[in-house]
Amino acid sequence: MSNGSSLHVYAVIMAGGIGKKLWPLSRKKMPKQFVDLLDDGTMVATTVRRISALVREENIFIITCELGRTILSDSLGSFNRDNIIVEPSHRHTAPCIALATAHIKKRDPDAITIVLPSDHFVLDEEAFIKILEAGIEIASEKKALVTIGITADRPETAYGYIQVDAQRSIPMAFSDRCDFLLFRVKAFAEKPDAATAVEFLESKDFYWNSGVFIWHIDVIEREFERSMPDLYKDLLAIYESLGSESEREVIEDVYSWIHPLSIDYGIMEKAETVFVLAGEFGWSDLGCWDEVLKVAGNRNAVAGELPDSLVVQLDCDNVFVKKTAGKVVCTIGLRDVIIVETDDALLVCSKGHSHRVGNVVDALRREGLEEYL
Repeated sequence: MSNGSSLHVYAVIMAGGIGKKLWPLSRKKMPKQFVDLLDDGTMVATTVRRISALVREENIFIITCELGRTILSDSLGSFNRDNIIVEPSHRHTAPCIALATAHIKKRDPDAITIVLPSDHFVLDEEAFIKILEAGIEIASEKKALVTIGITADRPETAYGYIQVDAQRSIPMAFSDRCDFLLFRVKAFAEKPDAATAVEFLESKDFYWNSGVFIWHIDVIEREFERSMPDLYKDLLAIYESLGSESEREVIEDVYSWIHPLSIDYGIMEKAETVFVLAGEFGWSDLGCWDEVLKVAGNRNAVAGELPDSLVVQLDCDNVFVKKTAGKVVCTIGLRDVIIVETDDALLVCSKGHSHRVGNVVDALRREGLEEYL
């Protein structure tokens, strides 16, 4: 990608949500994207660093809530505070992306935008950047929406899926990116049950949905106008208000009535031309502790180890311990167990059941134990 074209490439990092399946580390006052799960930095900071290899720092935006802005302002050092976009409330990804689109269009009406979540893990960052570069060229040349699909290697029920038209695969013109496949999209599918996930895997035409999108600003605006005309009108109103005294009032008014809807079902399924670039770069969606355990290597692992904290494990296999300082943790004869300890809470969970942690959070809320959330 030439230096000239890189001037018009922007990134939007979505850093909303709470992540209740990663309780007790993820809390209302410190959501998952702002915590350090693997002792290599917070997820949002890692995402900023990763995309900085492709996108100029001044072209990186983070969209979050008011609390998120406060946390980011305190934790991201030199990051430009003007590039932190605040949503008045969480309304899923379509309104989030519409708001970010208005901000970027105000900055650069010829922008190519990469939209990506803040809470994903990428092992092979070089391969990740290469597939994004290919996506940028496709989005520019074909005037299309592009999403990134991940080759499924197991019948995963924790991820959404993208069905591709395998009969209409499109040859890639990039000789140094032959590991990527390009398809037209047939459908998006929500997280399946176990039987359906097996069917998806066996069909060979379903990929995991990474939640990463690439498009030209004009193309996504056109699709908002065609498929979500009411939200498109709000996007225009927000665009006109940006930088004026009425900006905050207009955005809050829009968010006071708008209905939550994902970009997948609001735009992508209805769009005229959508491509999926499929590849492998060691991707995981760190949505629950089981996913963290997979990234840790499905072995005995300790995160949060500090000089005055100690973990002793005897005859244990595939045990993950995440803890704070000041306490010794000893495990004996355990298999496939996740242990997460904070100052005021302790989670002990069998591997394969961490998706139910959200139910624990709901139960605590029903019991009025908000101070633990």
